[in-house]
Amino acid sequence: MAEAILEVRGLRKSFGALAATDGVNLDLREGETHAIIGPNGAGKTTLISQLAGNLRPDGGSIFFAGEDVTRLSAPQRAQRGFARSFQITSVYRDFSALDNVALAVQAHAGHSFRFWRPARAERALRDPARAVLEEVGLAARAGVLAANLAHGEQRQLEVAMALATRPRLLLLDEPVAGMGQEESQRMVRFLAGLKGRRSILLVEHDMDAVFTLADRISVLVYGRIIASGAPAEVRANPEVRRAYLGEEA
Repeated sequence: MAEAILEVRGLRKSFGALAATDGVNLDLREGETHAIIGPNGAGKTTLISQLAGNLRPDGGSIFFAGEDVTRLSAPQRAQRGFARSFQITSVYRDFSALDNVALAVQAHAGHSFRFWRPARAERALRDPARAVLEEVGLAARAGVLAANLAHGEQRQLEVAMALATRPRLLLLDEPVAGMGQEESQRMVRFLAGLKGRRSILLVEHDMDAVFTLADRISVLVYGRIIASGAPAEVRANPEVRRAYLGEEA
């Protein structure tokens, strides 16, 4: 069995009287796709924000590749191999798809965006960016402004930007959110192609996507993980069926 690349122990975050994460324990193995599911308000986005370094936990620990990263900032975690896509698409709308990915390549290299204008022509940025666009199926849309891409293409572009940083861990927050059926199926096929090649923590509401992609599933309800295991185990768990899956199970 592969070793855990990510270990979360007793993670807590409260907003006033609301415990958004309440003693979360979680691990993600190298090369695994681990899905986090749960009803609205369960604390999924709060959890992924703490893992990415965008939100400081009130307590608990986060270990990445054996290192305690609990107090590291998001940029520091990115340098160690974290990459995150957001629930709401986050791309530079006035830049082309190629420019967006080249920016991610540049950021990973540690250069400031203020040098972007003269750097736009650098092959050291654009060649890797083109390769990533090819990987996600957007090579033919490289010159199109992000604002003019379809919603599903913008989500693909955001994942491409994450991959351009050469991450060891992908944190994906609802990658098929707002997509039509065809776009969703295309994204699921793409993510399935990453299985085993990337360690992925996936937060997703689409149960078809979850059960297609996940090696393991953890169910978060009111800030607590109530079950964790292989998809078949989670689907059959009576507590999970009552708390979340219901008729979908």
